[in-house]
Amino acid sequence: MIDAVATDSSSTPGNEKQRRTRRTRMTGAERRQQLLEIGRTLFAAKGFEGTSVEEIAAKAGVSKPVVYEHFGGKEGLYAVVVDREMRRLLDMVTGSLTAGHPRELCEQAAFALLDYIEEYTDGFRILVRDSPIPQSTGSFASLISDIATQVEDILGREFKSRGFDPKLAPLYAQALVGMVALTGQWWLDVRRPKKAEVAAHLVNLAWHGLDGLEAKPHLIGRRKS
Repeated sequence: MIDAVATDSSSTPGNEKQRRTRRTRMTGAERRQQLLEIGRTLFAAKGFEGTSVEEIAAKAGVSKPVVYEHFGGKEGLYAVVVDREMRRLLDMVTGSLTAGHPRELCEQAAFALLDYIEEYTDGFRILVRDSPIPQSTGSFASLISDIATQVEDILGREFKSRGFDPKLAPLYAQALVGMVALTGQWWLDVRRPKKAEVAAHLVNLAWHGLDGLEAKPHLIGRRKS
């Protein structure tokens, strides 16, 4: 009987609550990641000003001091979220530039940005908002400038091989990347036409100019969607 009583006592409400607490307790790294994901979702939906520490803590099931412990406040959390998204987008764009033909490189850059918008919509919404606090990593405009720097080296080599002034490559790189970025902001909400068609039209304008536009632009790279 004594053993039976001991077994039964382990299933009391208090002990059951303790077991649930042990199962759901997170490590510091897990809690930080959870807060980042919650903050990312709320900042994308409501913006920096519309999001409160109280709401972040409530969504995470923790007290406000836990948020302060990990990030020093809402500003610190926002800064980390923005930094992660900027690095992710830059890595996606620069990592996509693998082709040898300049036109296909334009296609790859366009697809990389559109892929990011499609896969990380919340992150892109955060990046294109005006940052309410100073960022060590800069702004979306500075990120676009960083991407353009990657492209200008490619354009410079192409200009030189064609007899054009390679000193003009930075100007054209900014123009091309800026065109894709602004189109991406528009496509973020409308999502029409399809991604591959958007990329084809962007490259059509960049490659041919208004005077030589193709009526039905096509992609030359291996990727078609």
